[in-house]
Amino acid sequence: MRAKRSWTTGVLVGVIALTTGGWLINQGGATGAAESRRLLEEVHRLVANHFVDEISPDELYRMAIDGMLDNLGDPYTIYLEPEDSEQLRLTTTGNYGGLGVRIEVKDGWITVVQVLPNSPAVREGLEVGDRIIEVEGESAEEWSVDKAVNTLRGERGEPVNITIARVGVGRPLAIRMVRDVIQVRQAQGFILDDGIGYVVLRGFSRQAKEELVETLDRLVGNGARGLILDLRRNPGGLLPAGIEITDLFLDQGQEIAETRSRLPDQNHVFQASSGDRYTDVPLVVVVDGLSASASEIVAGALQDHDRAVLVGTTTFGKGSVQTLYHLSGNNSMKVTTARWYTPAGRSISRDFDRESALRELAASAVAISGEPVAAPSEPEEREEFLTESGRTVYGGGGITPDLVVYRDTLSTDEQELRRLATGSGAIPRNTVFRWAVEYAQEHDFGEGFSVTQAMREEVWSALLAAGAEVERELFDGSQTYVDWLIADELAGAEFGEVPQLKSRAQRDAQVRMAVELLREADSPEALLAVAARAAEERAAEGASGGASGGGR
Repeated sequence: MRAKRSWTTGVLVGVIALTTGGWLINQGGATGAAESRRLLEEVHRLVANHFVDEISPDELYRMAIDGMLDNLGDPYTIYLEPEDSEQLRLTTTGNYGGLGVRIEVKDGWITVVQVLPNSPAVREGLEVGDRIIEVEGESAEEWSVDKAVNTLRGERGEPVNITIARVGVGRPLAIRMVRDVIQVRQAQGFILDDGIGYVVLRGFSRQAKEELVETLDRLVGNGARGLILDLRRNPGGLLPAGIEITDLFLDQGQEIAETRSRLPDQNHVFQASSGDRYTDVPLVVVVDGLSASASEIVAGALQDHDRAVLVGTTTFGKGSVQTLYHLSGNNSMKVTTARWYTPAGRSISRDFDRESALRELAASAVAISGEPVAAPSEPEEREEFLTESGRTVYGGGGITPDLVVYRDTLSTDEQELRRLATGSGAIPRNTVFRWAVEYAQEHDFGEGFSVTQAMREEVWSALLAAGAEVERELFDGSQTYVDWLIADELAGAEFGEVPQLKSRAQRDAQVRMAVELLREADSPEALLAVAARAAEERAAEGASGGASGGGR
């Protein structure tokens, strides 16, 4: 009989890098019988004393560790140095000591693209568009985002001196800021057209459920008759948060996930502990190839129980569990100790090594937002399973959505515009961002603004001023891309994160499909029928040579 256990088990879910997906982590201490070390010590001593090049003993031991783990063939069993462990802590708590800004590299400079509320950045008056040109007297030119984040973060109460360059201000501004605890909001939501509530969930930290419930309750309370839960690019977080969030949509006692291991204490069945909080509200979950771990637990359980329709592209495929073991010297290790399965019994693990993952995640197209779009190949043969209502779903290779919809991609003209402008030093997004910051300072407009021809003319002039070597005909033929950039950057510069998210959602092919499904459905059961009909229609269109997917 399978052991039953509640969601309170201390398990984590997270992501380490683009090519390794998420992980599930059990917290524990070092255990197990000691192994013979004589041969290893002999080899270590011979190399240390006789190899032609002198190598320090510490470096040799690290080589031995790396070699051992590499030969396991498991990208999720890894050694963590102290700084890696600290990054894991920040990822899973969602709290850190910092300034409260979201930054990107634009034109070679670290640039503020969002200022978080109730943060040191707000108190000291930082603005979207500010360039951080010095930190503690050191030039920040050509810094990477990682270097900037590592430098700007620190202990709460510690000061940091920065110098910024601001649009419209003729001289650099020196600012002394005191770091504070920054809480990164995991859930943001609003109501789209036709009363459809939309929520993006970025991760599964400790406050994720509380934020999601607050957001969903507000939307439903304001009349949302259908919900979209966006889990795209969500790599995971804490497993308890994933279990709790799934629990919001299932009936008490329904299975959420199961873990299976050769370690008896890691065999668990996780079940919903309360009733469906949003009974009768139809739900669409949007996923993509970077939805991993906890995101896949949520998506898999809701699909298996027919509680939600999944839209988008196949998920990452991360179905193993890692236990975190603490080692000496503030080091630690994550060791794969179990696999997890969906309620229908599916293992969704994708078999790949690092090289194949890099190939698979390489861009096969470019989204209109400028992000690479990869369409992971489906395994030739996948084991079939049945949902509660008898629908066929598949194991292995991630979770395949009920409706596969690709993101809008750049047309041939738009790709050429982007390539030529970037090659001549005028990256379109960066150029439009700088233009939007200045435009927002000089003009008054509301959140429901429309892109005008006058705006397009100004952006054309900005591209030319930045050195873009493109023909006007190519620019005019790329209006959809140009308008997307204008709407996105103006919304972010003038109104902040949520209006920018809303602008993006309204121009998103996968979200548009979710809205279309929910328009026709007044219950979860009706939504399943609408989605099945849409899938049949799209299959017929594909068979007859019609367009399929969301690309242009």
